[in-house]
Amino acid sequence: MRLGAFCVLLLPFAAPGVVAAQGLSLPQAIESAFAENPDLAAARREIGIAEGDRQQAGLIPNPVVSWEAEDTRRSTSTTTVMLSQALELGGKRGARIDVASRGQDAAQIELERRGNELRAEVVQAFYAAVRAETGLDLAQQSQSLAERGLEIAEGRVRAGKSSPVEATRAQVQLSETNLLVRRAQTLKANSYRDLARATGSASATFDSLEYADLSPGKAPLAAKILTAIDRSAELRLAQAQIEQRDASLGSERAQRIPDLTVSIGSQYTREDRERVNVVGFSMPLPLFNRNQGNVLAASRRADQARDLRNAVELRLRTTTQSALAQWVTATRDVESFNQVILPSAKSAVDAATRGFEMGKFGFLEVLDAQRTLIDARSQYLESLAIATDARVTVERIYGDLSSFSTHP
Repeated sequence: MRLGAFCVLLLPFAAPGVVAAQGLSLPQAIESAFAENPDLAAARREIGIAEGDRQQAGLIPNPVVSWEAEDTRRSTSTTTVMLSQALELGGKRGARIDVASRGQDAAQIELERRGNELRAEVVQAFYAAVRAETGLDLAQQSQSLAERGLEIAEGRVRAGKSSPVEATRAQVQLSETNLLVRRAQTLKANSYRDLARATGSASATFDSLEYADLSPGKAPLAAKILTAIDRSAELRLAQAQIEQRDASLGSERAQRIPDLTVSIGSQYTREDRERVNVVGFSMPLPLFNRNQGNVLAASRRADQARDLRNAVELRLRTTTQSALAQWVTATRDVESFNQVILPSAKSAVDAATRGFEMGKFGFLEVLDAQRTLIDARSQYLESLAIATDARVTVERIYGDLSSFSTHP
């Protein structure tokens, strides 16, 4: 008991390294983004806005109360009180409701599309942070190799086995790797901030990332994913806009039929001391304005929406095929780097360093091998970025890709 209490008292003085790091996985980042991202929260407001438009569209016109007096002399004046109600003819109210309902459907699909965009943004930011974290590790490994090369070069110079120029070259190489490390540290900090912003946080609440693989995964089968293009949010939104424009055309056509206004009231004449009932009907005569201009514009907008829908489908198909091809190629490049290029480049550096230490090679061979390894690592990270960008492009269109089988 006393030992346990003593250990508790010592906890505040424990070394920082024993505190467990707070990691962030991709599913956690996506969940946080959907719960906290302000852009998506703003997009959700569109649902309420569309609901308000639908509610307003179903309301009928308010009645009008009027009072008028003829002859302002008190003894001979005539006063009339009227209650008027406009009756919408031609199905105007139903047409308005149809337009607003189509707007509600479009708002729901738009929210889904914005969700797909946010998911893709989080995926891109997460893997960018992963690459930055890996880039810092690789830069530090290159720094360690340069430090070892400088140590060997200085030892050979002190032993009189190499020219001081070799040590100078090694020092220059170490300075370059130090620069790479500083840049990698800055890139990691910036990528963490970008990921935090995508998840809806002003600052990073994590200090490490949890992932099983640097690669964003394998590309889905093109033949299967293209069959789902009609279910993509963007294409469904284009189709919903066609329906909305068609409904607007119907509403404009309904406006060609004038409304009937029915009035009832009471008239009182002081001179005769007589009260009479008044009934009236009024309707505009559609002689000149039959809403023909608005009908024509709405018809052209409906045709435009169909053209835009076809353009969206063509763009989505082309973009999907290009992104999948890019994804497959970049994935193969990443595999080549992991299996052949990076191990071979690292072995070349080790062999050149040992040879220089034994006096078989000059430091130029070591320098060339180190720079080759650095270039290979840079190209490796670039291939990872290309694969991630391709995945993000596809996820912007189709959303979560877990339901699609991967490329063999």
